[in-house]
Amino acid sequence: MDGWVIAMMLGASTLLGAFGLWALIWGIRSGQFDDQTKFIDGAQFDSQEALNDAVMMEKKRKELLEEKRKKETGYAPPD
Repeated sequence: MDGWVIAMMLGASTLLGAFGLWALIWGIRSGQFDDQTKFIDGAQFDSQEALNDAVMMEKKRKELLEEKRKKETGYAPPD
């Protein structure tokens, strides 16, 4: 490759990187990444059914992990 092609690629990548850094800093300073009501809205708009489903899924996950752990150890208690 010629030297001017490498210089052009380095210049373009430096320019794009600087633009990305500027955009990130602008977003942080202007509060674009702040979501102060995320957890409040999540709790406020969840229905009772959705919360019960989440509890059931967590119980199933724990049961499956316990079952997997018992199979890995090879120990099965008598019934």
